[in-house]
Amino acid sequence: MQYRSTRGDAQPRSFSDILLAGLAEDGGLYMPETWPQFTPQEWREMRKLSYPDLAARILSVFAEGSIDLPTLQTLCARAYAGFSHAAIAPLVEVENGLFSMELFHGPTLAFKDMAMQLLGQLFEHVLTERNQRVTIVGATSGDTGSAAIEAFRGSPHLSVAILHPMGRTSDVQRRQMTTVKDDNILNIAVEGTFDDCQDLVKAMFADTQFRNEINLSAVNSINWARIAAQIPYYVRAALMMGAPDREVSFAVPTGNFGNVLAAWAASKMGLPVRRLCIGSNRNDILTRFLTSNDMSMRAVEPSYSPSMDIQISSNFERLLFELLDRDAEACRNTMLAFRQTGRMTVDPAVWQRAKDRFGALMLDDEATLAEMQTLWERSLYLADPHSAIGLAAGRQEQEPGIPMIVAATAHPAKFPDAVRRATGIDPALPPHLADLFTREERYETQPNELNIIEDSVRRHLAGHTHKA
Repeated sequence: MQYRSTRGDAQPRSFSDILLAGLAEDGGLYMPETWPQFTPQEWREMRKLSYPDLAARILSVFAEGSIDLPTLQTLCARAYAGFSHAAIAPLVEVENGLFSMELFHGPTLAFKDMAMQLLGQLFEHVLTERNQRVTIVGATSGDTGSAAIEAFRGSPHLSVAILHPMGRTSDVQRRQMTTVKDDNILNIAVEGTFDDCQDLVKAMFADTQFRNEINLSAVNSINWARIAAQIPYYVRAALMMGAPDREVSFAVPTGNFGNVLAAWAASKMGLPVRRLCIGSNRNDILTRFLTSNDMSMRAVEPSYSPSMDIQISSNFERLLFELLDRDAEACRNTMLAFRQTGRMTVDPAVWQRAKDRFGALMLDDEATLAEMQTLWERSLYLADPHSAIGLAAGRQEQEPGIPMIVAATAHPAKFPDAVRRATGIDPALPPHLADLFTREERYETQPNELNIIEDSVRRHLAGHTHKA
């Protein structure tokens, strides 16, 4: 399997190559040259597999030529051994035909663990095989950072620098990152938004000298391996609901578009997905696009669902590439114009193709709290703000006889203030995080300036640490 950039000016590369590279040299995102397909009978045979073996089976078609199936089975078994639920991603029926797919039973209580724990194993395998060392720099709106830190802490093959927007994550999210003391971990609180953090990471990749100097890599969902590692839980849920002999629909709370893109990718592989729906908070650029073809940037506003406080959804470029029939030049020109003008111009016929496939719903903070309260009072289901938005979006798109499966992306205890305000309940952290608020924090606070951030990373790699 070979991978090409959405912008057309990078050489085709293997799975192991793009795993380590992250972003393409031309600023684009890697995509598989062709979509692997499974027959109905092959889908049926996957029903009997454990979650780790199912993940290995799905990953094997994307890693073909780089990592063999037996190796992937070993890596997946290690990746999911520490999850607290035997089903890894259990389904809970919240209302008739509306299912919560709980993706928060990993070590950091968020869906990012589902992919990041596996990426940790993949990186270790490839770097050991190649006798290489890399530096991972990532931006986080709250959950990616802690998941990456947990997956890569203590690794002899890489260093990790995570940028988070200062004051714009929950206290639990921040502390899960900043209380990790391993020498290969650096946390930077950036004076800005998540979009600023994401732009800094992309700028570091564009800085060829810096990129080569530190052997830069990425674990944000700009890395295709992250998307590939998220596809299995959609497959698993669909199979449990009767696929391939029955259609299913998915709803996903999203800001960066990566999680819902994985569900869309599963449909490209032959899984019978009828409808995809996204949930947004007040930072509703994706909902505005899908409902009225308005992809225009606005100021990022803090919300009760901070992981979705995003205006520039990186993974939308991958969908755009497909909507444009893989015309890399058109994709590149559209994305460059978007960054220059703050508005994306999409042909009405192209927009209609997206609208035919995706539904969308926006909930502001007040409506989010109301949904959380309703879920608790009617179903005794305690949802975090992000998952509540997803469940509301799924309910909107429900069709009779079609299971609606909603990605529940975070444990309620990650957002205790919002849960308490909505339901009166104070959600407890699990035992392994019970002392989180007594742990010492360690991070830097830096302005939104590329040269200062790059110097921080250089100092970290030289062996310096800085306390908050």
